[in-house]
Amino acid sequence: MSKPLAKVRVLDLTNVLAGPFCCHQLAHLGAEVIKVETVGRGDLARQLGADPDLNSRGMGVSFLAQNAGKKSVTLNLKDPRGRDLFLRLVKTADVVVENFRPGVMDRLKVGYETLQHANPRLIYCAISGFGQDGPWVHRPAYDQIIQGISGVMSITGDTQSAPLRVGYPIADTVGGMTAAFAIAAALNATPRGTMIDVSMLESVLATMGWAVSNHLIAGVTPTANGNENLTSAPSGAFQARDSLINIAANKDEQWQIFARHLGLEHLCTVPEFATREARKQNRLTLKAHLETVLTTRIAAEWVEELNHLGVPCGPVLSVPDALTTPQVADRGFLATYSDVRGVERDISVVTTGIKLDGAAPTVSSPPPTLGKHNTSIWSELGLTSSDLETLKGDGVI
Repeated sequence: MSKPLAKVRVLDLTNVLAGPFCCHQLAHLGAEVIKVETVGRGDLARQLGADPDLNSRGMGVSFLAQNAGKKSVTLNLKDPRGRDLFLRLVKTADVVVENFRPGVMDRLKVGYETLQHANPRLIYCAISGFGQDGPWVHRPAYDQIIQGISGVMSITGDTQSAPLRVGYPIADTVGGMTAAFAIAAALNATPRGTMIDVSMLESVLATMGWAVSNHLIAGVTPTANGNENLTSAPSGAFQARDSLINIAANKDEQWQIFARHLGLEHLCTVPEFATREARKQNRLTLKAHLETVLTTRIAAEWVEELNHLGVPCGPVLSVPDALTTPQVADRGFLATYSDVRGVERDISVVTTGIKLDGAAPTVSSPPPTLGKHNTSIWSELGLTSSDLETLKGDGVI
């Protein structure tokens, strides 16, 4: 299979999550991604994750999660020789991605205008918390900060627990995905060459379209409603005998089939539940009626029966359980690499959730050790072994 971004070279100057996640998508779609890392330290994510031993080796789980398929070189951009080497590398590239605070690249004398002069066809993507302008442009921003400012926390949880942080770094991930989408679009432009400004805050707000529009158009302030889906009823999480299950009987016909299957068909004619709007207004009373029956049997039985009848229903799983379901495990979503250098054991990581012509995109190489590709990449630019030794000794690479 020919990957859509084959022959595209991306220079990944990013750290931790938003930028690395963006370039992770590009690598799986065929791009050659060269991770340009700080000499001696590399991406901060190399020191992060749930395994302290891997953190000490510079191969932390947080790094392993989104850097498979990339190449790693080290470079000191504060040294004039390092800047010169980077500019030479930029001339060979199609894309540069960075997620420094706005202004940092300019202070290093490798900002957009400088790089565009070196390579007019270059696509330059800057990912930051708030974008490249505005009154908050110089504020530091991590996922937690963006979740709070965007309103995500205000609508997560219920009336007792909100505001509540989403259980994974959604702002970083959405920001990275937005950047990958924009880069893919820019690669298709003629003539090529553009500056992409990705704001994590605006990226997250863009994904909140339904909630935001309730405020902008209907004048209704979004609120935290726990496991209840306010667009319909019955739609949310319900208690079965052994665990919660999600049921989304969003259409009138689904609601009628659901009620009939539970032996509660008479509820369909009760004025409080006869229409969608009535059910939404009386959702908690309706839920109590439904759970008197749902709690008599285990979740797995309800999931099987209701889906068979065309009523959407699913279990509420842990992450380990989700990964081992046949639906996930048998579709090539996970990639496994054997005896990874720097880790010294097999690792499995997620890929992209995409299939192209029936096949999940993969990358052949595991996440790289720091500077693994220094010799091959810098030699490609004409540096000799003696040059490399001198630069390494001086801390430039």
